[in-house]
Amino acid sequence: QVRLVESGGGLVQTGGSLRLSCAASEGDFSSYTFGWFRQAPGKEREFVASITWNHGNTDYADSAKGRFTISRDNANTVYVQMNSLKPEDTAIYYCALGPWRVGADLRNPNMYYYWGQGMQVTVSS
Repeated sequence: QVRLVESGGGLVQTGGSLRLSCAASEGDFSSYTFGWFRQAPGKEREFVASITWNHGNTDYADSAKGRFTISRDNANTVYVQMNSLKPEDTAIYYCALGPWRVGADLRNPNMYYYWGQGMQVTVSS
């Protein structure tokens, strides 16, 4: 069973930055994709960014482009650097892991098998 442990959430002012981390338990993730999703109160969970472990291919939601950067290291950890934060970025952020395959819709949360516990990000105005 894969465990995803998130860290780095918190309270920040508008225009500030946060770096979220997602550490995965040991495993071979070469055929997997990591994703970040978020869910604001009263809204559905939405895609933020994804990265394929093997090739490092990234994808971003329009709301994240130019402000967020997803990356990975060699220690089974994925990051999302969030800059120029806005109040509308306030949500619970989740890390997710799912198998990569050709044609998969990596923006669909149903494609992901494993999820972190979620952490609050609050951007004050």
